[in-house]
Amino acid sequence: MKEKPRIVFFGTPEFAVGSLEILANSDYPVVAVVTTPDKPAGRGLMLKTSPVKEFAIQHNIPVLQPGNLKDSAFHEQLQSFAPDLQVVVAFRMLPKEVWGMPLLGTINLHASLLPQYRGAAPINWVLINGETETGVTTFFLEETIDTGNIIFTDKTSISVNETAGELHDRLKVIGAKLLMKTIETIESGKLSVTSQEVLIDPSIQLKKAPKIYKDDCLIDWNNDVVAIHNMIRGLSPHPGAYAELNDKNKKSLHVKVFRAEPEVVEPHLEPGEIVTNGKNQLKVVARNGFICLKEIQMTGHKVMAIADFLNGFGRYFT
Repeated sequence: MKEKPRIVFFGTPEFAVGSLEILANSDYPVVAVVTTPDKPAGRGLMLKTSPVKEFAIQHNIPVLQPGNLKDSAFHEQLQSFAPDLQVVVAFRMLPKEVWGMPLLGTINLHASLLPQYRGAAPINWVLINGETETGVTTFFLEETIDTGNIIFTDKTSISVNETAGELHDRLKVIGAKLLMKTIETIESGKLSVTSQEVLIDPSIQLKKAPKIYKDDCLIDWNNDVVAIHNMIRGLSPHPGAYAELNDKNKKSLHVKVFRAEPEVVEPHLEPGEIVTNGKNQLKVVARNGFICLKEIQMTGHKVMAIADFLNGFGRYFT
């Protein structure tokens, strides 16, 4: 009987755990996992391990945590596991010395329908941009990030109020299944790939998915209400859209907004003004309507439904 290809898995966050789990429960030997070094976190700056490392340790899979992916010592260590195939899910960009190592190549699972939304944060950006469809793609790694030949894609629709956290959890499952299909096809030798270049329509803009920074998360109440709503759900729960709300004394309160609904009307008020009944409704004026806040978090407090927030802090706005 032909032996299954030996697999080395590269990944770090929770999104990658779904793929590692389905591989670990299959007949394919995952001979090693490569993840990021442990990092200090929290008030005590205790070293925190990645979700992928935690899973690997629980399942007795050897773990490599190189600080420098170009280090020849790491290359030798990786080569000692004799990988036939490498699988990358939500990891850093690999040098050619690494992705070109195995005979069957190195494949990547990306959380968008490539060539659209290349980059580090595709789940966030498809929602921020108000897309109604997204999916996952498997492809072979090449020199330039997220540009390699496509193996398979799987599409899914996006609901109007779906958050990044909810979409993340769905794509984690969809992606893991597509990854298994991809590996099985590679093993069978019946592989057909598609160049991303033939999928690029010059008349359609390629949208990018760059890393999101704190400045990208500040809500501008002068924007369109639908755009603000999409931004909030696209950043929920992480990193979280935030805003400064002015109370009745014009004091600014810093809040994160995790859920909201748009209300398109003529507000006849200035953007940023607050309308509330003091009980279960708090709306912020935007350019062409209201953003009805549903779940928010004040600094130093837990996430609260708006009724709970008003029960505790409504006096600042009425």
